[in-house]
Amino acid sequence: MRKYWDNADDAARTLSSARFIPELLKIGPVEIRPATVLAPMAGVTDTVFRRFIRNLGGCGLIMTEFTSADGVLHARDEKAKRYLHFYQDEHPISAQLFGSDPLVIADAARMVEDLGFDLVDLNLGCPAKKVVKCNGGSGLLRDLPRIRRIFDAVRAAVTIPFTVKFRVGWNDEEIVCVELARMAEDCGLCAVALHARTREQGYSGNARWEWIGAVKHAVKIPVIGNGDIRSPQDACGMVAQTGCDAVMIGRSAASNPWIFRQIAQYSDSHVGTAAPGYPAERRSAAEPYDKPTDADRFQMIRTYFQMLIEEELPGAAGKMKQFASWFTHGVSGGAALRKAIYEAKAEREILARVEEFFEPVKTT
Repeated sequence: MRKYWDNADDAARTLSSARFIPELLKIGPVEIRPATVLAPMAGVTDTVFRRFIRNLGGCGLIMTEFTSADGVLHARDEKAKRYLHFYQDEHPISAQLFGSDPLVIADAARMVEDLGFDLVDLNLGCPAKKVVKCNGGSGLLRDLPRIRRIFDAVRAAVTIPFTVKFRVGWNDEEIVCVELARMAEDCGLCAVALHARTREQGYSGNARWEWIGAVKHAVKIPVIGNGDIRSPQDACGMVAQTGCDAVMIGRSAASNPWIFRQIAQYSDSHVGTAAPGYPAERRSAAEPYDKPTDADRFQMIRTYFQMLIEEELPGAAGKMKQFASWFTHGVSGGAALRKAIYEAKAEREILARVEEFFEPVKTT
């Protein structure tokens, strides 16, 4: 399936017939406005990043990092407990669990519900070897009977909406996404999200959006599309080409935290409807969404780094350095800034390096 980002000219020519991001996605009783979702990402979507994205505007649903059901249930994993920490301003929020034992995942889902999460999600997509070898994540795609037992156990355990995120299949010879989506619907799940790559692909190659369309055609519950959304045009292109009910964005949100707001602005520029938290204003076709200036990037980096420091999360300095490689792309002289950040020893020193680098921007 051809994507809009493959040819910008084609994207512009087909704009008039494209569908835009729905204003509302309902998953059970939970209303998500607009129909955009921050994907769960290990090492990325902690409470600081989630609130950071929410405050920028345009994101309807945020999700936790994928969390071990066994670690949650037996309280052995301090990371698991930290992953499930959230603040009231993060609603609506979904907790994502992974594991292979139906009873363990069901008990962990009960804990998630008791903690006040709006939704619980099952991870059947992680391709990491250490997860797959424990029969978790995408490793379960080769065991549909076990997935059905997990679906039944979790659905019986909780009253909040239960969803699942999965991949197309293990490889090109073992495509299971349509069968899996139908099984999810049959077991009473409230929505499905498809990352349109196989486990074998990992994060390489192109996402095959045609499978999102096939899943949408096969079930009546909401379908969330994921994979290769790098711009607002891509997000709208996925909806237009697959008919999916919402879009989920992962890696692009880490490198471009404005993407959800840009999608809202892009849709508003063509259909005149804005997402909650974003001021309704008709934008021009020539400038359908804001593109960040160096001053915007400075404010973004400083805000995120300050949030990390205030939250006092373990390893904050390491996370600052991790995000610096994403946040500083597109900044003139960004290599020098990254070098200064990498050489800094502590959180406050890193923040000072950022302040020093952007001093000319602050004074203009």
